[in-house]
Amino acid sequence: MSLYKQPPIADYALIGDCQTAALVNRHGCIDWLCWPRFDSAACLTRLLGDDEHGYWHIGPMDGGRCASRRYLPGTLILESRFETSTGTVTISDFMPVRKEGESLSNLMRIVRGVSGSVRMRLELAIRFDYGRIVPWVSRTEGGALRAVAGPHAVMFYSAVPTRGDGYRTVAEFTVQAGDELHFCLNYEPSHLPISKPPDPAQALVDTCAFWEAWSQRSRYRGAWPEAVERSLITIKALTHRPTGGIVAAPTTSLPEHLGGERNWDYRYCWLRDATFTLLSLLNAGYRDEAESWCDWLLRAVAGSAEQIQPLYGLAGEPRLREETLDHLPGYHGSAPVRVGNAACSQLQLDVFGSAMDTFHEARSAGLRLHHDGLALQRHLIRHLDSLWQLPDEGIWEVRGEKQHFVHSKLMCWVAFDRAVQGAERFGMPGPVDAWRSARERLRAEILERGFDARVGAFTQAYGSTALDASVLLIPLVGFLPADDPRMRSTVRAIQRSLTEDGLVLRYDTGTGHDGLAGKEGVFLACTFWLADNLILQGRRDEARQLFERLLALRNDVGLLAEQYDPAAGRQLGNFPQAFSHFALIDTAFNFEDTSGLARDCGGHPRNLG
Repeated sequence: MSLYKQPPIADYALIGDCQTAALVNRHGCIDWLCWPRFDSAACLTRLLGDDEHGYWHIGPMDGGRCASRRYLPGTLILESRFETSTGTVTISDFMPVRKEGESLSNLMRIVRGVSGSVRMRLELAIRFDYGRIVPWVSRTEGGALRAVAGPHAVMFYSAVPTRGDGYRTVAEFTVQAGDELHFCLNYEPSHLPISKPPDPAQALVDTCAFWEAWSQRSRYRGAWPEAVERSLITIKALTHRPTGGIVAAPTTSLPEHLGGERNWDYRYCWLRDATFTLLSLLNAGYRDEAESWCDWLLRAVAGSAEQIQPLYGLAGEPRLREETLDHLPGYHGSAPVRVGNAACSQLQLDVFGSAMDTFHEARSAGLRLHHDGLALQRHLIRHLDSLWQLPDEGIWEVRGEKQHFVHSKLMCWVAFDRAVQGAERFGMPGPVDAWRSARERLRAEILERGFDARVGAFTQAYGSTALDASVLLIPLVGFLPADDPRMRSTVRAIQRSLTEDGLVLRYDTGTGHDGLAGKEGVFLACTFWLADNLILQGRRDEARQLFERLLALRNDVGLLAEQYDPAAGRQLGNFPQAFSHFALIDTAFNFEDTSGLARDCGGHPRNLG
């Protein structure tokens, strides 16, 4: 089997229904789709494999990329324009947002003739279970196709006659100027009766209205409205609407280095993202989504604090067993392809600080927390008091030896600090003097063991001279002011020794401390954090230049992956990445009002307005 040459990651665009998502490339092909949820097994998997693993292509017979594409303003409706020697067509791709409790999910494609006459070709190969299962396909009385395998059923409605060809559905047809042809895939559990599909034209109107109404609620009025709006829409698209959970990305195993093993499943919800998520939504005015996220977080961490995990499933599921899919060659041969994520069983002390900070910010903003959050916070902080002195795997989920990571200790400090503030501001009962004592012990330890005078920087771990971009969060969580001499020298050290072409790496992968072979790209969220530090240090021109450079790395429809390869000029890692878009939103707001950017060294909260 020949390896399919997948397009660059930046060639893809996202569509979705706030429960799952698909990726569409510039050739008019949908190469990735998981049904019915983000973390379900994919039924279109060519992104990580070959034609045999499932795809849906509609495009001109003579092939080629679309000449241009865009999202309809304020929406997640993708419009691709193909120009040929005989005419021009557009394809609109979208997924109507599912109503509450609705099991039917739809993916719709509308082909319109703009000028002349264009010969088109359609190819559809449904392959359930990440390309392993070829379904049984039959034609219904109404002429639609039904593909069934076990619990899954997909209906295909086509505006043109189709035929079978080698376990694929194919068609050739001509589009004239003024023509409008509708195509639809519907997913529903196979045991249910066949549902009537929505009218495509009305579905387009309704989907457009949903996204426009949602986008118009944003209160961002700064210098980069298009970039912030697109990032906010992307975050909304990565939200699992029934539960409020937000996935880190809709994909698995897009590599951090082409051909390498740093390939992870990001279709889950991370606690480390919690505060970034909350503040992005609150700053932009999306209080309902912020409350839903806090409720998800409360449910996910409910129970014994000994069982807290770094990440959970969309509904808070704790078991995310990691396995490899050896039948898939991976994106550009990057293997293994992984599903599930073993990081769920790691000890990451920073998650306590992320949870405590999120609940504290939520109360500071006046959000309604629908569970007994104060009691849960006391339970979390009591357990943290018994283990904060231990080494852990840290924010970057290393698979090497545990260490005393500076960022982990910083977030332990955050946890105790927010507990103290919870008592002082919100009457949270508990041993406040003990919390203050732990906070001061952590502060003294971090300053003594986390800063290396020889390096002139806060380092990755106690006793290490290696740098780590996570320490850029020190002023952002209120541990030290950004203009503290130690932070100024840390920023200089990172700019000097932990960047590639001016963009920030997470850490030096060459040390081997993370237990993995190979290297990775620059980490986009960390580079936004550098911009935040520059703003706080009064270096606004440098910050703006860096921020606008980051904006230029987005693809043509405004999306960012997790990482970037400056030498090759390509995006890397899972795509689109929520962490990158959260960071973009936060930094854009930070240019407008630095009072919302950081807490002072007493830990006073951001002003969320």
